[in-house]
Amino acid sequence: MADGSTAQTGAVPLTRRIGWQPDRDGDPAELGRREWLVTNGLGGYASGTIVGAITRRYHGLLIAALPAPLGRVMFLNHLSERLRFADRTSEWLGAHGLDGRLAQAEGTQHLVEFRLEAGLPIWRYALRGVVVERTLVMPYGQNSVHVTYRLLEGSDALRLTLRPLVGFRPHDAPVDRIPVQGYTLTARDRRIEVHGDLPYPPLRLALGAAEGAFTIDDYAIGDVRYLLEEHRGYEPSGPLWSPGYFRAELGPGRDVTLIASTESWETLSAMNPAEAIATERDRRSRLVAAAHPAARSGAAAELVLAADQFIIRPSARTDDEARARAGGSEARTVIAGYHWFTDWGRDTMISLEGLALITGRHAEARAILGTFAFHARDGLIPNLFPEGEREGLYHTADATLWFFHAIDRYQHHTGDRTLVRELLPTLVGIARSHLAGTRFGIHVDRDGLLTQGAEGYQLTWMDAKVDGWVVTPRRGKAVEINALWYNALRVLERWLRDLGDARADEIAAHAAAAHAAFNTRFWNPATGFLFDVVDGEHGDDDACRPNQIIAISLPHPVLDRSRWPPVVEAVTDALLTPVGLRSLAPAHPDYKPRYFGDLRSRDAAYHQGTVWTWLLGPFVDAWLALHPGDTAGARRLLEGLSDHMSDGCVGSISEIFDADRPFTPRGCIAQAWSVAEVLRGLVLTGNDAPPR
Repeated sequence: MADGSTAQTGAVPLTRRIGWQPDRDGDPAELGRREWLVTNGLGGYASGTIVGAITRRYHGLLIAALPAPLGRVMFLNHLSERLRFADRTSEWLGAHGLDGRLAQAEGTQHLVEFRLEAGLPIWRYALRGVVVERTLVMPYGQNSVHVTYRLLEGSDALRLTLRPLVGFRPHDAPVDRIPVQGYTLTARDRRIEVHGDLPYPPLRLALGAAEGAFTIDDYAIGDVRYLLEEHRGYEPSGPLWSPGYFRAELGPGRDVTLIASTESWETLSAMNPAEAIATERDRRSRLVAAAHPAARSGAAAELVLAADQFIIRPSARTDDEARARAGGSEARTVIAGYHWFTDWGRDTMISLEGLALITGRHAEARAILGTFAFHARDGLIPNLFPEGEREGLYHTADATLWFFHAIDRYQHHTGDRTLVRELLPTLVGIARSHLAGTRFGIHVDRDGLLTQGAEGYQLTWMDAKVDGWVVTPRRGKAVEINALWYNALRVLERWLRDLGDARADEIAAHAAAAHAAFNTRFWNPATGFLFDVVDGEHGDDDACRPNQIIAISLPHPVLDRSRWPPVVEAVTDALLTPVGLRSLAPAHPDYKPRYFGDLRSRDAAYHQGTVWTWLLGPFVDAWLALHPGDTAGARRLLEGLSDHMSDGCVGSISEIFDADRPFTPRGCIAQAWSVAEVLRGLVLTGNDAPPR
């Protein structure tokens, strides 16, 4: 396997290249575990394995984001691709076998290279003296996908046959729920519409080619196997259906494009395939050019493009869009991770600086903050918006406190004081609600510390829950919650003073009380680091967890400086790995080295050792706070992720990793706060890093 990346801007796009020689590199399952992702700015996406096999329920070429209550829907699952030569013999491109056995899938032996150019996937196939490239693009803001085939070598015309395989369903529905009956088909020339018997728009398919046709043949596959779903303890097999197949002549200068969409025919006619690719490449070039100078080349520039995948228009919530437009702006939110997360408040606020401020997308950052501010209820912003729903869920003790931090970072990067003035009534109301007490037992105790907890709820970021079992409930006074509370009070105090508001003194008094109580209660002299929770269900929790680093990393650190060195040392020794921080020290009896198996097994390990990449951002902040000017040392903390960007989801960063070597990537293949915090860390430790 020959992996590598080049990082130019301008005429030559950022490229991450993965070479593949089947006769040398062996089992195609090696490539089958590597995945790709393309998104459309709405929450819709296309994704799959490099070799083309569908191993997850989320793998498909068009997953459209539709208005509530529909949410994201799988429309086009797969394309079977076949080349017919002049002697009338045929060869498959990509993985033709759909039974999950990658090593036996026809077509994988012809793949010689996969690469990302400006984040767009390109496959190169070589067979019998012919070289064909396939490029995939999703026009921004559309539920559409273009798959284009180009003949690079070979003078004879080839016949390309493309068979779309479909199964309309919510994208996270079990694969055995796919209907294989009830579809109706309308066809006219090289344009067809597939209608299901559910309340979905039709899937529109069109062939862009000099010559071609569509043949109707009503073909079904009864038992497609999804290997990763089986490993994850879910239903592993289900059917797919095909209305027929397209055929076209592929030759020098005669590209062939298959377009799939839920948009209108008028929208699809607005750009031809070449224009769609050129427009998207130009958009991506502008994204890189708008980013911080330290993020315009190398891995940082690739992460600027990866960050773009998470910032979306919340098309499922049309009321948010209408309200924003009435105010002269556009609604924006953040998808927490692909494939299965929606927009989460906590993830959004932690990610905002890396996704939207380092990248120069200040107007969108403002819109994101405005979206969540509108949804504040009883002093809380939503924990998440469930798939296909308009209203959020509020079971979180930390998302609202991260909201203060995100606004502070927004003001730091933009100098915009207007937003704070607009949101100040909401922000003061949040502080009042926390002081007086709000939902889920969230309130400030007599000692000035913030406590939280309610039966059956998981309120901190360590939020695994399965079958009513809250794995790490952390009820009581959690260390990072109180670090965030103190930071929120200090930034609110500053905002009030800047406006000459007398309430600043009251907020300052609450901050001082929290600071004094924190340093009295959370320091554990027996271990030399901080308790994770005090006044918990079972007393004080002395487990070594990464949450304590946030007591140092925030702009207003609550922990006395004299105690920074032992805390950083403890986290470095027990929790630091090349790809992030462990969620629990290996010496703890509850430590789980591997995140694998069914849902219960995975959730038992989710925060009990599993490595989280996003925590490298706070750790870099803490490192630089303790070692000012040591940007080289801080940057070394991020170096272990360079190889990962050619693994997992190529060009992005996974949600989590196993706690022990080889630190196998797990969870979501692309996670917003992983990308955001690594990108922020790279810029923060660059040669021209901005002041913190």
